[in-house]
Amino acid sequence: MGQGLSCREPHDNSFFSAVQNGELETVETIVDDEPSVLERTTARGKLSALHVAAANGQIQVLSMLLDLSDRPDVLNRHKQTPLMLAAMNGKISCVERLIQAGANILMFDSLHGRTCLHYAAFYGHLDCLQAILSGALSTPVAHSWGFARFVNIRDKNGATPLHLAARQGWPECVHMLLDSGALVCASTGGYGYPGITPLHFAARGGSLDCVRELLAWGADRLHRDSSGRIPYMVALRHKHAACAALLNPSAPEPLIWPSPLKFITELNPEAKALLERALMETNKEREKTILKATVYSLPSPLHSEAEAGDNMSQASDVDLCCICFDQVCTIEVQTCGHQMCANCTLALCCHNKPNPTTSAPKAPVCPFCRSNITQLVVAKIKTENDKEFEFSPSKPRISRKSFNTSEESSSFKGLSAMSSFGKLGGRSSGKVAAECDDELDKL
Repeated sequence: MGQGLSCREPHDNSFFSAVQNGELETVETIVDDEPSVLERTTARGKLSALHVAAANGQIQVLSMLLDLSDRPDVLNRHKQTPLMLAAMNGKISCVERLIQAGANILMFDSLHGRTCLHYAAFYGHLDCLQAILSGALSTPVAHSWGFARFVNIRDKNGATPLHLAARQGWPECVHMLLDSGALVCASTGGYGYPGITPLHFAARGGSLDCVRELLAWGADRLHRDSSGRIPYMVALRHKHAACAALLNPSAPEPLIWPSPLKFITELNPEAKALLERALMETNKEREKTILKATVYSLPSPLHSEAEAGDNMSQASDVDLCCICFDQVCTIEVQTCGHQMCANCTLALCCHNKPNPTTSAPKAPVCPFCRSNITQLVVAKIKTENDKEFEFSPSKPRISRKSFNTSEESSSFKGLSAMSSFGKLGGRSSGKVAAECDDELDKL
């Protein structure tokens, strides 16, 4: 974060330079000769040795200093902790070591009233964000504040970490925060006053991936900010045509991730990844019609024709989904054991936008035996050669059309019409003062 070293004495300068450069033996020698050096700070910024080590990712020096100190939350001039500086700079090993040492993840700085979670989201450091969220589950925060409250913690301008991630255009961070319980329609306005939502920020920045992610989690396209603008108007004002096309209230709504369903919240990572990927690809397929009127075009398919050809023989050896007859069964309903593709699973769960004013949605039933769906897992597919394999979310989906372009299921056409889904088709953080002094200015 551009943490310059300006020390009062030459001796201090050599100590902090050694900390900054990770010269462990030199640091140990100086500390042994003069233990009081651990209490000194730089003249500029009032940075302690812990701050300097954390900001520069010097994990060995940091560990040594933590072993000699019982104050992992020492503050600099802006009341920022070493954990905040490590999160700003994306030093994941230092973030993990500080949390292990008992660093308080609920400390607020005096510059913007932000926590380490805010800074990890603002600078787009996904690994640091994950470490802090994981730490929140196993620290007193979970008992004193509650995890959901921590994920939606606000800075002095009313912004949550989700606001900051959407503002800076980090779709992976946006997804992780939403998946951890961040409120997709959180507003910076308090006490019932209108404010800015994460969707407004994504529209302003022109991040199509962030807009797509927020809409897929149920963001309200009609929410008005304090100036009475909906996200569509914000995107138009900043000349982001593609975002404006998706945010247009008259455009078809995308499929919404069915988070209220209990069995969705209990999905194992593999099944969840398959369904999330199917959801995003289905929405991208829908977007093609919406974006035709703009100069923007969607990127080429995720996987080349050559990759599809590699899976031709494998696809021809397995049973296709008995609902759409287009894709391989990748999801299995537990208890009854019936299988279907990820797209058809989504059609059962989330073709309608959840209504927050109604009670919890009723769980769908298996289309084959009509029993309630209580758990979904990745299907284990048996080929004609009796070879069993488990479908991997990292592999491209296998469609009937990848090996037979002349056939198209009439059943799948009917299902598409009814449920409105078709086949799928080193960051630099900069200086704190320079990056953060731009407050949540008005749109």
